[in-house]
Amino acid sequence: MKNAVVTGREELFAGKFIKLEKVEYSDRNGVLRQWEAAQRVRSSGAAVLIPKLVPSGKYLLIRQFRPPCGAYVIEFPAGLIDPGESVEETAHRELYEETGYRGRITRTFPMCCSSPGLTGECFATAFMEIDETLFPETPEQHLESTEDIELFAVTPQEIPAFLAEARARGDVIDAKIEFFFALCKE
Repeated sequence: MKNAVVTGREELFAGKFIKLEKVEYSDRNGVLRQWEAAQRVRSSGAAVLIPKLVPSGKYLLIRQFRPPCGAYVIEFPAGLIDPGESVEETAHRELYEETGYRGRITRTFPMCCSSPGLTGECFATAFMEIDETLFPETPEQHLESTEDIELFAVTPQEIPAFLAEARARGDVIDAKIEFFFALCKE
């Protein structure tokens, strides 16, 4: 038996940030099939940041309105990787823009699929440490005009109550938050 392979792509729609495609592929049995997918335009993926304040051990989370969800979402800071930009450069840029902080990358993970049944978009993860003694007050964010982002600093112990409050007000929780803090308990 051979592997499945993509045999063609037809663009159905293209906007500023995404395009919709009809993907034709041959399955393991040689049967031609079709799939609909959303793809990013002008980006090689995204960087998701897991920023930790040291020495307090608090993690920086954001709350922002996400039109596809029709709700505010609690998530880690993140951003699209600009053409020619590395994951590390994106991580530093997005940390500064969305939180106002500067930090150092302690570990990165390679690109992973985010929702492979819907999109080919992938993201890399960068763990970052921020020496909070360098920031006696919460710094000013440097948001783009289209961004509406609130910043929170939360310890792993505070997460259950923080997420319960967020859900009670109608917020949606990004799965990466749930999985990360569930693993922090172990």
